Amino acid sequence: MESDSGNTLMPRIGDKAPDFEAVTTTGKIRLSDYAKDKWLILFSHPADFTPVCTTEMSGFAQRKQEFNNLNTELLGLSIDSVHAHLGWVNNVRKNTGVYFDFPIIADIDMKVSKLYGMLQPNESETAAVRAVFFIDPKKIIRLIMYYPLNVGRNMNEILRALEALQTADKYKVALPLDWQKGDKVIIPPPKTLQEMENRLVQKDIELVDFYLAKTSLN
Repeated sequence: MESDSGNTLMPRIGDKAPDFEAVTTTGKIRLSDYAKDKWLILFSHPADFTPVCTTEMSGFAQRKQEFNNLNTELLGLSIDSVHAHLGWVNNVRKNTGVYFDFPIIADIDMKVSKLYGMLQPNESETAAVRAVFFIDPKKIIRLIMYYPLNVGRNMNEILRALEALQTADKYKVALPLDWQKGDKVIIPPPKTLQEMENRLVQKDIELVDFYLAKTSLN
């Protein structure tokens, strides 16, 4: 994906996830063949054997079952060799007991990092920023998060956003500020006068006004 000036454009929400082949800690993969019929969290970290990255990768590993429960695979990346990845995985397991058993892309040539806009020169020209791409089973990018090198991500928010996306898709609703599983959801606003009149007398919803109404999924 390139602009008229020849510079690589960053993927946007709603775009097809750019396809690629890469070597990972679990072998070679092609994105289009990976996590078929599943959601995918593709995330980058600046470098192996660094403190903030170790806490983040450990967080993904420790909560991997929660992602599994949401039909979601994990795929990490940094601009390091597969040998560095394996050494880091082994080091963290030896020192903390946490095992990064999901694939981590060895992006030495920066191909994937550039393809996904993970390299941002004003932050670093040689390390990927902390990017998170939420990719649905159709390989469409649904949500993107970017963090600087020196600020770790929030695992609770990543899981909350993932579940919110899946809930919105399943029930054709929207989710309000700070939505958590079990909270009320926002139902689509009326599109005709008759639908508006029906909305105003509907009893099984929390009606703020005709354009803002909430309901429980339970």
